[in-house]
Amino acid sequence: MRILLAPMEGLLDFRLRDTLTRVGGYDECVSEFIRVNDTLLPSHRYYRCVPELYNNSRTKSGVPVKVQLLGSDVNCMAENASKVASLGAYGIDINFGCPAPTVNRNRGGAALLKEPNLMYEIVKAVRNVVPREIPVTAKMRLGYDTTEHALVCAKALEEGGAKEIVVHARTKVDGYKPPAYWEWISKITEHIKIPVVANGEIWTVTDAIRCQKISGCKDIMIGRGAVTNPALALLMKGTQYNRFEWFEIKHLLLNYWKSMETGIDGISKNGRIKQWLKYLSREYEEAIVDFQYVKQLSSPKELETTYFSDLISLRK
Repeated sequence: MRILLAPMEGLLDFRLRDTLTRVGGYDECVSEFIRVNDTLLPSHRYYRCVPELYNNSRTKSGVPVKVQLLGSDVNCMAENASKVASLGAYGIDINFGCPAPTVNRNRGGAALLKEPNLMYEIVKAVRNVVPREIPVTAKMRLGYDTTEHALVCAKALEEGGAKEIVVHARTKVDGYKPPAYWEWISKITEHIKIPVVANGEIWTVTDAIRCQKISGCKDIMIGRGAVTNPALALLMKGTQYNRFEWFEIKHLLLNYWKSMETGIDGISKNGRIKQWLKYLSREYEEAIVDFQYVKQLSSPKELETTYFSDLISLRK
């Protein structure tokens, strides 16, 4: 089984990728999407979002990272994909799944599920300009507001040249509301020949096993479940038998905090910690208490000298 770490806009960026992949269990990551409009983006834009490009497109623990592009202009997507390939990307992923209204209004992400012909043209154009040794993959949902065209969209991606697709088992309108319709992924795997990775509503090992059985997929992508339970990938692979203790989680939080010393302003740093604690509170009662405490702190200095003070003292 391969386990892929999903991107989460505004939280699971390169800093948290580094933190979670150091824990282990992941075979591959996908970056947050980079929006492509009508221009060739400069190199620094890609390096800023995916600094792993400086490290052979791998996290510090050696896990490969695909660069994800989002856009609807065929020629511009191809031009930017070629640029990303020249920067040494391990792979290029194309986003046809983002449900954010601002993205969809600008004809991006899941909005393109209404235009399977355009999906085909984008993947084909990208595949044609990217060296064959660099995989081109795509992520899709089951549709925009209906599953009616799910099979057509998946076939379009296959025929366009995608090596593999990740299927989030909900429509755009479903958002992230449970349940995930894993049975629909099974229909897709039977309809196309390329590998399919299942995604959506995988929070536990039991969920992963059920998803594999129902979807017919061996490989899985996790996002929110990974942030909620940082040991989940290890548990799924059987190399860890219990979730981490809270003191171990707090060390991960401190590592993440330290990774934000540059590039993120103070208020945002506090916000990222609160955001991760909010996810952790689904799995840990301690996170509920800590979230209530941290949300009262107004500055990074205050957070570091109170919430993390005991751990910092131990590390000195």
